[in-house]
Amino acid sequence: MATITLDTVRKVYAGDVEAVKGVSIDIADSEFIVLVGPSGCGKSTLLRMIAGLEDITTGEIKIGDRLVNKVDPADRDIAMVFQNYALYPHMSVYNNLAYGLKNRGMAKEEIDRRVKEAARILEIGDYLDRKPRALSGGQRQRVAMGRAIVREPAAFLFDEPLSNLDAKLRVQMRVEIKRLQQSLGTTSVYVTHDQLEAMTLADRLVVLNGGNIEQIGAPIEVYDKPASTFVASFIGSPAMNLLNVKADGDGLSLENGAGLSGSNAKGKDSYIVGIRPEHLQVVDGPSSGDGVNLEVSVDVLEPVGAESFVYASFPDGGPEIVVRVSSHARHEPGEKMHLHADAKDVHFFDSSTGRRID
Repeated sequence: MATITLDTVRKVYAGDVEAVKGVSIDIADSEFIVLVGPSGCGKSTLLRMIAGLEDITTGEIKIGDRLVNKVDPADRDIAMVFQNYALYPHMSVYNNLAYGLKNRGMAKEEIDRRVKEAARILEIGDYLDRKPRALSGGQRQRVAMGRAIVREPAAFLFDEPLSNLDAKLRVQMRVEIKRLQQSLGTTSVYVTHDQLEAMTLADRLVVLNGGNIEQIGAPIEVYDKPASTFVASFIGSPAMNLLNVKADGDGLSLENGAGLSGSNAKGKDSYIVGIRPEHLQVVDGPSSGDGVNLEVSVDVLEPVGAESFVYASFPDGGPEIVVRVSSHARHEPGEKMHLHADAKDVHFFDSSTGRRID
């Protein structure tokens, strides 16, 4: 186990394409860090630089106290789990697990001990004589994880390992990965574009956008206090509702003229107001209480099991609003809805920079 330190790490490809723009992260020993963001944000490039599969343009990466900028991947004491499993199809599960240890000249007895211990942890002991083609997707992913475990590395690196699995298996494997990391206590860096996966696995999230860090924090902290409109719209499903508002005397109003109660105490002329779908309450009629009060028209009701989502719009135009309601609620298209959000649940962002205003 070890700490991982990234100090102003940059990656520039030919043609002056800057994929990673001076990223700095301190990852504690035994911590589970998830790099999350949309395609092209630099998260996989960052992981590959930690692994040594990509050269660093500028900056430093340390694993433990050792600077590893020029250290070969095989000598960095890390183990990587890939999206496509990367198993040897002609080898049995046992030999897939043992192959890397044999190449390092490890004693046969120690190899056998490590392989059987990994098989026990991952519950794949019954499959050691099978070839990968005789395994399900979930079983193959366990073997890929087992190959990392037998190394007993200082750190695990996961590159979107669940992308090829079906929805049910992804949920199961998420739980197994979290349980495994807690059991082994190995420092882990995990890359995903799936914000639900990121929220459920991470000790801390690193939200990336365009090669920059937007926010670092515990999942619930990032969810409750997004640092920017990008984080607010990326973390959470459905995304946070974002409304452009302007100062209107002592209060605020939407750009389409709809009023919002509450005072303008921020000292600016315009803002972006954010409200999570679950913080919008359906009320019987117009309200003038503190917070935000809206009148919208129902477009679509989307039942998703234990709850439903109402997609609604303003009568005079403007952005779409999403409201989380009970699965037993019934709202018909065209129906008018009055909504209220308490002041404590309303987020303010700078309209020019998109950064949070506290």
